[in-house]
Amino acid sequence: MKKTLLALLCAFITSAASAQSVSTVVHPEWSKNAAIYEANIRQYSPEGSFKKFEEYLPELKKMGVGVIWIMPINPIGKVNRKGTLGSYYAVADYTAVNPEFGTPEDFHHLVNAIHAQGMKVIIDWVANHTAWDHPWAKTHPEYYIHDAKGNFVPPVPDWADVIKLDYGNAQLRSEMINALKYWISNYDLDGFRCDVAAMVPTDFWNDARTQLDQIKPVFMLAEATERDLQEHAFDMTYGWQFKDVWGDIAKGKKNAADLVAYLHGEEAGYNPNSYRMLHTSNHDLNSWEGTEFDRLGDAVETFLVLSNTLKGMPLLYQGQEAGNTKALDFFERDPIIWKDHPYRALYTKLFHLKQTNHALWNGLAGGQPQLIKTADDDHIFAFSRSKDNDQIIGIFNLSDKARKFSSNDPILQGSFTDPLTGQSGQSASAPIELKAWEYRLLVK
Repeated sequence: MKKTLLALLCAFITSAASAQSVSTVVHPEWSKNAAIYEANIRQYSPEGSFKKFEEYLPELKKMGVGVIWIMPINPIGKVNRKGTLGSYYAVADYTAVNPEFGTPEDFHHLVNAIHAQGMKVIIDWVANHTAWDHPWAKTHPEYYIHDAKGNFVPPVPDWADVIKLDYGNAQLRSEMINALKYWISNYDLDGFRCDVAAMVPTDFWNDARTQLDQIKPVFMLAEATERDLQEHAFDMTYGWQFKDVWGDIAKGKKNAADLVAYLHGEEAGYNPNSYRMLHTSNHDLNSWEGTEFDRLGDAVETFLVLSNTLKGMPLLYQGQEAGNTKALDFFERDPIIWKDHPYRALYTKLFHLKQTNHALWNGLAGGQPQLIKTADDDHIFAFSRSKDNDQIIGIFNLSDKARKFSSNDPILQGSFTDPLTGQSGQSASAPIELKAWEYRLLVK
């Protein structure tokens, strides 16, 4: 039976590898060892302003954040608005700033301040749809999809506050790319996070990336998992699949062996040059599915560390460093309650480790994970990543019971340092007792 399962797994791996996507994307140099921070300006403070968020930049620099992704900054439509303030993703003007957050000058100042701290900044871009009262709805109705009666239509029924654009229209494509260029040329932004990117034709994104790179090398993040988006257009896609596997493991529905199967299967189809964003929360998860504490329970810290050490770029959603336990209201002002929390120090250590340890770098700049076979493959997940003279080993008990890690893999030989405690002379080859959801990181 074991030989049959092994043969099937090998065939699965071979099939996934043969289906691996291509990538011609040239990543900005600064992205190779960056961690990303998602900023929700509305909920950062009671003021919900660019100016107030700007005060926090020195702290983000101290934490080791490399790039700040700011949720949509455009004015929000009033027609069919959801809630009092509306959804950030119901854009009423692609080249204006939402007065809720401040003035264009305030945003200019924020971007300059981020750059002065040595960090980069991207903004959320909503190319798939606009608010009902975007000027195009009157001046260029041909830019939109219509139903059989000639009415505008939402992209999906629940998104009743927005209407879908028609990318069969060449002039729309040109206007949208010009709007993207506006922010690069006038605000010196470093790229975009593109909302529901797979709902927009890939060839549009390919064209947009080519034209934007002619202004400056940009960083493009797609809210999507489709591999073709990373062939020519996007540096990074969402690692949504990890979120699903991790959630099932935390609930006891899956185990470490399922994570290995995913890595050897679907994930192996992504090109090694393509970045994947790994996270335990973001604005959608927090508001619609609950906080990471709601979804992952006692395993939160385990998957936090795993998301920072597996191959990919780790995301920190604003408030996670404060241990935020509130699902934030999406359409109203609902400020984060800031407090001291151990996760700030943990993220700081992990982000700084990513900056300096080449094995943890992104894409081809970093080390490819080598999975380590253990005596308890169903519950212990272990891997090594090596690049240049750096190595990191991660050992994770992905269960709610105490387990023992043991392996005779030669990759474990030598003396290591625990990067979180600073203790040197650590062994990875001796059996290690792990409490429920406990993990161990070792570097050399």
